[in-house]
Amino acid sequence: MPQQVPRRRTDTLAGRAALVHALAHIEFNAINLALDAAHRFAGMPPAYYADWLSVADEEAQHFELLNTHLATLGFAYGDFPAHNGLWNMALKTAHDPLVRMALVPRVLEARGLDATPLIVDKLKAAKDTRMVEILAIIERDEIGHVAIGSRWFGWLCAARGVQPEATFRQLLVDYDAPPLKPPFNLAARRQAGFSEPELDWLSGL
Repeated sequence: MPQQVPRRRTDTLAGRAALVHALAHIEFNAINLALDAAHRFAGMPPAYYADWLSVADEEAQHFELLNTHLATLGFAYGDFPAHNGLWNMALKTAHDPLVRMALVPRVLEARGLDATPLIVDKLKAAKDTRMVEILAIIERDEIGHVAIGSRWFGWLCAARGVQPEATFRQLLVDYDAPPLKPPFNLAARRQAGFSEPELDWLSGL
């Protein structure tokens, strides 16, 4: 469980390596999540499958960047404990692509967009310039991944005749999604397909 993983400090080598390892674990899970989204849900338009296969490819590139950097710190993937939060949400949303698009890209991956500026500040303080460069690549791509989730969430809402903003908020409650906590990276979320009413709502949390 996420609460059982020790907190990661960036002011020691082992702590920084644990942070890199945690990010690598997220990207490793994200490969499987993207492939699962492509494999599990039949009957979607061809562009849906092309989108999620391209996401899987980029997530694999992110994992390789992080795993390579982890090796320069003297560690390897698997050296630290990691939690199963991402895959648990994949299991909870395995029955419906609308729920998956809402709660994986638009909640869990979007939280990564919020966290990135804070992590970058810590890594700059630790003078880990390579990790700052890697995170810039990951953030650029992840905005695109959340945007893909937003696009297909909107498409599914339109296909089912439901209102996207209200549906998204209700799904957060229905599936006990991780709480949305500020600070929010509103600029990145806007690029990733969050509407202005959604951003206003987030700003008020």
